[in-house]
Amino acid sequence: MTQQVSGAAVVALHDKQTLLRNPGVEFDTDCFAGIQVNRSATERRATSYGSRRSIKQEQQAAWLLKAITLIDLTTLSGDDTEARVRRLCAKAKHPLSQGLREQLAMGDWQISTAAVCVYHDMLTAAAQALAGSGVHLAAVSTGFPAGLSPLPLRLKEIEYSVADGADEIDIVISRRQVLQGNWRALYDEVKAMREACGEAHIKTILATGELGTLSNVAKASMVCMMAGADFIKTSTGKESTNATLPVSLTMVRAIRDYMSMTGYQVGFKPAGGVSDAKTALLYMTMIKEELGMRWLQPDLFRFGASSLLGDIERQLDHYVSGYYSAAYRHSLG
Repeated sequence: MTQQVSGAAVVALHDKQTLLRNPGVEFDTDCFAGIQVNRSATERRATSYGSRRSIKQEQQAAWLLKAITLIDLTTLSGDDTEARVRRLCAKAKHPLSQGLREQLAMGDWQISTAAVCVYHDMLTAAAQALAGSGVHLAAVSTGFPAGLSPLPLRLKEIEYSVADGADEIDIVISRRQVLQGNWRALYDEVKAMREACGEAHIKTILATGELGTLSNVAKASMVCMMAGADFIKTSTGKESTNATLPVSLTMVRAIRDYMSMTGYQVGFKPAGGVSDAKTALLYMTMIKEELGMRWLQPDLFRFGASSLLGDIERQLDHYVSGYYSAAYRHSLG
């Protein structure tokens, strides 16, 4: 059975314009000191996305294909090997089987994930496997996941990763700076990390599950963007609480406020907890409603995920066949 995803449905999700990189702005407490987030109102808004929007059939398939292009396919395990990373890179370059591509009538249209994200030690293997593919290579850095090593070491780690081929660096902030209200220290730290990244884009991980309040999340988001962050990211994936819709809504509204203030667009990356297609569609709906279609591009929105791709494949397989396939048929490598 062949189910074609129409060009109109796909083109609607590919409205891309030139993006000016966020250079950051001078530190100014007036930009964030008065921020207060109403948790109950934020949670009510977050629960409304699924009930008010329903994406079905051909449109859902188009959105799921788009979601694949937004994934940072990630492996951050202590038992990672070069062979595992090479398999992951092969999956990133060709995320759908040839049979499924034919059933979707994709023709010559090629898609890949946005990036592969690994520890520094795996960069060489990943860079070799991704060479010439157009898939970005991201490294977690700065004492990931705790971020408690001395700042000079964290900056040097960034420099090593950039030298070894990473064109994106996922850094972790010092959570204590947020919890103690040391906003200038947080700003200076992130700014130094941005400078160490050079041309590589920096994604600042807030570890929102450890920041206490949504007001802290909003303030930390604003300070990181003021310091020059290209993306703000929810979590390391290692905290007890990772990405949630209320936290994500708080962060994307901070992005919207920052754009209104400066004119610069900053990306958003939820990580940890986005493991199935249904949840991914909720996040994409939120992004579309809060920030607009322009943010549904990999230069402004990413999913930090590993298992998400497998579930998207299962949903696309169901779209063309009417049956759900076993998860083992959609392994990552």
